Amino acid sequence: MAIIISTEQGDVNKSELRDRYSGKLDIETKRLIDEDAKYFLHQALSTPVMNVLSKTQGAYIFDHSGKGYLDLHGNGVHNAGFSNPEVIAAVIEQLQEHLAFTPRRYTSLPAINLARRLIEITPPGLDRVLFCPGGSEAIEMAIALAKQVTGRWKTISYWDSYHGNGFQASTVGGEEHFSNGQGPMMPGAFHVEFPNYYRNPWGLTDEEKIDELYIRQIEIILQRHPDIAAIIAEPISATPVVPSLNYWQKIRTLCDRYGILLIYDEIIEGFGRTGKWFASEYFVTPDVLVLGKTLGGGLVPFAGIVTKDKYNVLQHRSIGHFTHEKNPLCSAAGLATINYIEKNKLLDNSAKMGEYLVEELTQLKDRFSLIGNIAGKGLHLGVDLVRDKKTKERATNEAEQIMYECLEHGVALKVIEGNILTMRPSLIIDKEDCDKIIHALTKAFEKVGRE
Repeated sequence: MAIIISTEQGDVNKSELRDRYSGKLDIETKRLIDEDAKYFLHQALSTPVMNVLSKTQGAYIFDHSGKGYLDLHGNGVHNAGFSNPEVIAAVIEQLQEHLAFTPRRYTSLPAINLARRLIEITPPGLDRVLFCPGGSEAIEMAIALAKQVTGRWKTISYWDSYHGNGFQASTVGGEEHFSNGQGPMMPGAFHVEFPNYYRNPWGLTDEEKIDELYIRQIEIILQRHPDIAAIIAEPISATPVVPSLNYWQKIRTLCDRYGILLIYDEIIEGFGRTGKWFASEYFVTPDVLVLGKTLGGGLVPFAGIVTKDKYNVLQHRSIGHFTHEKNPLCSAAGLATINYIEKNKLLDNSAKMGEYLVEELTQLKDRFSLIGNIAGKGLHLGVDLVRDKKTKERATNEAEQIMYECLEHGVALKVIEGNILTMRPSLIIDKEDCDKIIHALTKAFEKVGRE
């Protein structure tokens, strides 16, 4: 029986197109890829790898042969740009002060300063911080906090979502790829559909009516399970799909009515990705905001949660008992990243460049029948490719072809859900970079698509 590999989270490393792409690489790059595959455990989305990088700088990645690619993925760490000189300088200075680590039970000025800064830039009412090494751990902390505070143990989250690979994180995540074969996962984890107006199953066009049907899924669970501790979601999905303000206001109301904590996972959307510091600013304030990726400045792994002061009630427990809980080196990187984003007005740039890209992508949509829908906020964009605009059949083969064609033109993007071109470039990009993206897509669609 053939093994089917999920394309929910990205392109797989076993396909005819991947083989064709790999065949064009130079001999030394192929040798290094083989060497990498010799030592690392193989995984469907990461090993064997696509290419070998020699440098990551600004908005670009460079392969072993020196070719540069405008990177529209970056694993979400490069909001302030790869190898940001100001972040590097802050990290070097911290190292030279001989304070790269503090054992647990101690703090340091960088950790305090970063915590204060996060409270300043996150939505009002979020006044307590806890750090950890990565996003999966931050999700674990957020869920643990909700369960401890409410005294309940059940959760509601969304199908097709990704919240990390920790045990609770992969349970509340809605992708089979990260849970199948693991045996019983965390009990009490319910899933519902994320509101999708373009692909709603009822074929409706009225957003308010669509919202009602999606919210009904949650109401049915709440009627039968009053012991829900938390609703966990990305305010805007990774796809990205942008729910209406009405949807999140109604979810906020349900949480308040039932005493449920609303957890927003902004590991991807945070730090200016959507044109605001945080995507939640477009909607409602959560009880817990989960942060990661760019928090480490693209140099070090770092993540955390920001929550309300009234939930500071676990002095008798430890939900974030991590070795690097208050790491000064990571804190210095995070603080420098936030300061760089603010000083260089990258929130405004994200909004402006995102608006420009949507305008240009809309022109491509009018020209090429493969483009069914364009969605997103700021520089968090997705292009849904379809074989037929009426049936909305997903153009999975074509999407993979487009991805590899764009690589030929120096643009690296990611395909998720099999057919959606996702674009999350560094927030430092300018109009020339945007034109490079559109040029690569145009050439790719001319070769693969149908006008």
